[in-house]
Amino acid sequence: MESNTAIAALSALAQSSRLDAFRLLVQNEPVGLPAGEIAKLLGAPQNTVSTHLSVLQNANLVVSVRQGRSIIYRAHMSTLKDLMLFLAKDCCGGHESLCAPLIAELACC
Repeated sequence: MESNTAIAALSALAQSSRLDAFRLLVQNEPVGLPAGEIAKLLGAPQNTVSTHLSVLQNANLVVSVRQGRSIIYRAHMSTLKDLMLFLAKDCCGGHESLCAPLIAELACC
C-alpha cells in the first residue's frame, strides 16, 4: 500500500460515525448490511449514513452491491488487511518478540 492510499483510508476513518459504520460492517462480514439497517443500528439519519458510506467507499474501505431495491454495503477486508500491514510494516525494528502480542491480538479467526 502506498502512503497516499493509507492516508486516504485513515482520513476516512478519522470521524467517529464513519469509524462506527466501518466497524459495524467488519462485524457483519461477509453478509454486509443495507444502508437503512446501518442507519438504524447507528441511530443516525439515513442520508447522513449514506454520505459517510460514500466517503468510506471512496477510500476503498467499503464496497456496495445492489440487491433489488437495496444497496448492501460490505467492508473491503483486503484494504483493511493492507492498511494494517502498512502500519505494522517493519514492526518494532524487526524484533519479533515485540510484534508477537500484536499478531496474537489480530489472530481472531
